[in-house]
Amino acid sequence: MNQYILDIKTPAHKQAQSVKSEYGLKNHGLTNLNNVYWNLPTEALYEESIFRSEGKVSHMGPLVVNTGKHTARAANDKFVVKEATTQDNIWWGIYNRPFSIEKFDAVYNRLLGFLQGRDLFVRDCYGGADPNYRLPFRIITEHAWHSLFAKNMMISAETHDELRKFVPEFTIISIPSFKGMPELDGTNSETFILLNFERKTAIIGNSGYGGEIKKAVFTILNYLLPLDGVMTMHCSANVGKDGNSALFFGLSGTGKTTLSADPKRQLVGDDEHGWSDEGIFNFEGGCYAKVISLSPSAEPQIYSCTRKFGTILENVVYDPVTRMLDLDDEVMTENTRAAYPLHYIDNAFKEKRAGHPNNIIMLTCDASGVMPPISKLTPEQAMYHFISGYTSKVSGTEIDLGKEPEITFSACFGAPFMVHHPYFYADILRNKILKHNANCWLVNTGWTGGPYGIGKRMSIQYTRALLNAALDGKLLKVDYYKDPVFGFEVPKSCEGVPSKVLNPANTWGDRDAYKDKYLQLAGLYIENFKKFSDGCPQEIVKAGPTKSDFEFEAEE
Repeated sequence: MNQYILDIKTPAHKQAQSVKSEYGLKNHGLTNLNNVYWNLPTEALYEESIFRSEGKVSHMGPLVVNTGKHTARAANDKFVVKEATTQDNIWWGIYNRPFSIEKFDAVYNRLLGFLQGRDLFVRDCYGGADPNYRLPFRIITEHAWHSLFAKNMMISAETHDELRKFVPEFTIISIPSFKGMPELDGTNSETFILLNFERKTAIIGNSGYGGEIKKAVFTILNYLLPLDGVMTMHCSANVGKDGNSALFFGLSGTGKTTLSADPKRQLVGDDEHGWSDEGIFNFEGGCYAKVISLSPSAEPQIYSCTRKFGTILENVVYDPVTRMLDLDDEVMTENTRAAYPLHYIDNAFKEKRAGHPNNIIMLTCDASGVMPPISKLTPEQAMYHFISGYTSKVSGTEIDLGKEPEITFSACFGAPFMVHHPYFYADILRNKILKHNANCWLVNTGWTGGPYGIGKRMSIQYTRALLNAALDGKLLKVDYYKDPVFGFEVPKSCEGVPSKVLNPANTWGDRDAYKDKYLQLAGLYIENFKKFSDGCPQEIVKAGPTKSDFEFEAEE
């Protein structure tokens, strides 16, 4: 606050209004502000961030920042305002907690008072690479690096004239220094994410984690676009030289970003996409990759981005003297992140759009160590696994997770960001799979040879070999066996992968223990799906696992 008292001119002070929209902040009720910095370029945001002691420049140019108390999403602190337009459309529950209009207005009015006399940064941008479906967003932040984060992650306007005439459809205000008052506001803590679809406004308080801004955008699009028949998906996507596109569903820690950044294919996007009648399109203009223990040999594309000017590194440890990074140090969090523009990936697909997918990959991180590394699904089985969203949460991606992976089911592979009921999304996806004849696969990037603590993590080289064979169509031509518990088809062979690995029963030292663990997982699936079975077509309910006694195919 000293610069306000002393009236110190910041590095970008003279350029602050150069690319200002004619639709000003008074339209949001924001008045009596100090300086407002509109749509600054990367270089100016670096200067502002460093001037304000928000971050440091590391080796070869990335901006290293500390997100403070929150190094992950505050999943329990998100609320949606319940009013006439949302009352019957929202999947109310633990992921979409209802919030009253009156309380939202009270918080918002207090925020307006709090921001008087302060500096703000404005980023006008878009969610969605398809001009037919993109949504104009205004992202207002108190941190310069948050404005850079939004610049990296969102779709940018192409000209200054476009920015000057920009009118937002939805506004997100992120103010980490503004705290909620639970006893007054009805929030769970001083941290909050409040979404108001009627007012087309979202406010984030008491969290400096950049991912909250990104996921607020995704949640908003997840509500609005499906109402127009567009499937919204927590997935990455890439495309081959022949135009063969693929989707990779999965929660954080399952390998979406890593596996889609394939040097043999072009990256459409790494996390959030839409699927319209014309094809698939990225929601974002950047990538938000986990970088803990990042390998330059296994993940060269992402690794190179940790050494580029313009990249933001969240909570990454570095040497203050040499400015060299230590990507293996998890002293602050295991959820270290890099936010960088999509074009930093050498093989990024410039258009950020592709045709209808030929293959749909559903990634799961199985901490039980019993799921095959790849399985072919029928459309009904694909729906079952999409609605189930089985995985193991890896520490760091959410607050309060410990070291050991936590087995969980997250509907649509992203329940915290789904605003409609899972059936709503599943029905749209099923229709598109059937219409466009997409092949569906379940891929285990978790453990093999035993559960977490006994077995080992699936080799990324094997996973890549299996995915390449599936995407190239080679895996459709091999022999399969039918899994006795889940009923899906499992390939018996794949070039570059030992046959023993393909059948998880053969990787366990104790096959009785394997069988018990597999039946235990099947039971968890069955129990979880009970909450979706009412009204769900019977062919989808029956596409799940059974707990009956079984014999597995053993290696000769």
